[in-house]
Amino acid sequence: VDPELCENLHDAGIEPVRRIASCRVDADAAAGAFGEQGRSHLTPTCVGDAGEQHLGRPHSRHCALGTRTLREVSVLEGKIDNVPVDPLEVFSPATATWFREVFAHPTAAQVGAWQAISAGENALVIAPTGSGKTLAAFLWALDDLTRAPQPSSKERCRVLYVSPLKALAVDVERNLRAPLAGITQTALRLEQVPPSVTVGVRSGDTSAADRRALITRPPDILITTPESLFLMLTSAARDLLRSVQTVIVDEVHALAGTKRGAHLEISLERLEALTESDRASSSSRHPLQRIGLSATVRPPERVAAFLGGPHPVRIVAPHAEKSWDLSIVVPVEDMSDLGATASTPTTAPPSLDDEQAP
Repeated sequence: VDPELCENLHDAGIEPVRRIASCRVDADAAAGAFGEQGRSHLTPTCVGDAGEQHLGRPHSRHCALGTRTLREVSVLEGKIDNVPVDPLEVFSPATATWFREVFAHPTAAQVGAWQAISAGENALVIAPTGSGKTLAAFLWALDDLTRAPQPSSKERCRVLYVSPLKALAVDVERNLRAPLAGITQTALRLEQVPPSVTVGVRSGDTSAADRRALITRPPDILITTPESLFLMLTSAARDLLRSVQTVIVDEVHALAGTKRGAHLEISLERLEALTESDRASSSSRHPLQRIGLSATVRPPERVAAFLGGPHPVRIVAPHAEKSWDLSIVVPVEDMSDLGATASTPTTAPPSLDDEQAP
């Protein structure tokens, strides 16, 4: 409600009907006192024969003839529309503080991803390389693991990251430790409990000893490939995946529409069935959340169907404009006369023969 508008109407001799978070006035009188600008501040409301109000609807056949068309400004209590909300408010103080100290501001892809992920929805984030998609997914996963109570040792694996490239999986594991270390230092500085999150990698290069260690001591975040995920689901290692709550699929555009992608779809549904059977024995478990990260791809609806299968997926594809930073560097000053402008030393360095004996 605009209090100044109601006060101006009162001063002009138009008595508004004040209610909680609303102000009802005669639209024609408001327009006569303040012009059409006074009418434009109000949303339409019709009052029928029995006095019922049709909020937000124009004058219709439900309204009796001769009834004055009233207009109303109405805002739900505690809700303010069109006010920007800090996207970092969904994180813990340590995570939000670390992000503000390291980055200037979140990208549009990160803001959209956090809105969908924090609501518990499946999300497909489509954005160009360098927009922070992977950090957006992992930052929420790290913060969620930090705030959640510590589970038993056999149920620690709650985040599964799947990458089609083995080298990318190893690189992500290395890059994931940087924000984890930063959040830990920030939490200690803020006198909060630092996160205790472990990361493991399961790929074709993983040794037999490390594979056994993953089963006996499951990590909080497991990084793997589609092929390794299939092998884990068909072996005794599938028990460590029963507690997975979030699966992040990177480079979705490289998998959708391929045989590897079809293979991964089967693995995701098998993982869904595995976690669903475990949820049946625990009322506190939530459905498996799928997060897909993709470069620009068309059509996004088909890629979202590939990721979610029978489950709905929200598409986060903010508009991105390319900004070019182009510079031309040449080794000579004049490209039309290469011989004349070739750089030659002005003075020759002294040779050993020029040196005189002492």
